[in-house]
Amino acid sequence: MCSQRDKEVLNMILNPNLPFNFENEKEKEENKEDYSHLQNYKESEIQNLEGVKLAEEEKLEEALEKFNSAIEICPQNPSVYNNRAQLYLLMKKLDEARLDLNKSLELSTGKGNCAAQAYVQLALIHRLNGEEEFAKIEFEKASELGSSFAKKQLVAMNPYAAMCNKMLGEIMVKLRHGEGND
Repeated sequence: MCSQRDKEVLNMILNPNLPFNFENEKEKEENKEDYSHLQNYKESEIQNLEGVKLAEEEKLEEALEKFNSAIEICPQNPSVYNNRAQLYLLMKKLDEARLDLNKSLELSTGKGNCAAQAYVQLALIHRLNGEEEFAKIEFEKASELGSSFAKKQLVAMNPYAAMCNKMLGEIMVKLRHGEGND
């Protein structure tokens, strides 16, 4: 059985492009949220999942109808607002997406996977608008909630960290191939 420190070292070796200590299993467990106690949640989730499927099939208007229906059935479900926001992004409706993401954050109280996803999407909107500093703030919030995507983006946005991680990655590749004994 490995210790947490062993896992961190292995992660650093196997994922040199990510910042150190990027995953913590305990944090991941704490980030799981359960909204099944909400009234009409199950019915809402059925509509939500159908909306996701339709969006994947590029049937955007039909997907929007499903997400709207899911919200009407259970307006307290933050996941639906995240999914509808993502759909709005695909439809290039950034203002609507931003409103839904803020609603998702309000409903999730800024905690858990729903909040992490909302922060990531807000960061992407900021990047689309050329607002790198605001994007960084949102990625940091998502990162604190355990989003590995946000952590990768933060590394990519930090030229010094990206350079160090690239160099470390190159060293690790050489070591794996028996090079670098000098």
